[in-house]
Formats: sequence, structure tokens, C-alpha cells
Amino acid sequence: MAIILTESAAKHIRNQVEKSGTGVGLRLGVKKSGCSGFAYTFDIAQEVLEGDTVFEDFGAKVLVDAQSLPFLDGTELEYVKEGLGHVFKFNNPNAKNQCGCGESFAV
Repeated sequence: MAIILTESAAKHIRNQVEKSGTGVGLRLGVKKSGCSGFAYTFDIAQEVLEGDTVFEDFGAKVLVDAQSLPFLDGTELEYVKEGLGHVFKFNNPNAKNQCGCGESFAV
């Protein structure tokens, strides 16, 4: 099982955790939602919870709960410039379809 961070994603995560002042990493997950069935969720994790798997690249940690991990296994997380802003981009090998905006996916 693996979640891979690009250097730009790791840098952004480290910066956001530092800004929060108390976080340990990025909590990444999925929930049923969106036009394709599932949507990505992410927030600053305040602690490692029982059942979490922790991945680390370039000094940044990503925490994934046991229910979300099968949907995210093998995902590469990028942080890219898109239009006038920056966004996380999910390169998820488990996603068979995704909506046009890229915010939801189907497996």
C-alpha cells in the first residue's frame, strides 16, 4: 500500500501543517459524494488515530484511514498551478472514471 507525494505536494503540506501550529500531517480520505460516486477529502490531521496508515515523502506526512486506503492505494498526490490558483491533483490508479472537474471519481 502506498500514497506518493510529489515534492511540490510535500512542500505545500509541510507549509500548511506549520501554519496550523498543531498538525502532524495531511489527513486524506474519500467519502460517497459527487457526480461520479466518491469525492476526495483532506484536512490537517491533529493526531494519528487508531487504524491510520502514515505515509511520508520529502518530510511531509499523509494519514489515511483504513476504510479509505483501498480507494487511494497507489495514488500520487501533486500540487500544481491551475489557472490563477494552485490545487491538489490526484493521480489515482483505482479511479475508473472521474467527473469533468476532477473532484469526484468512480472505482
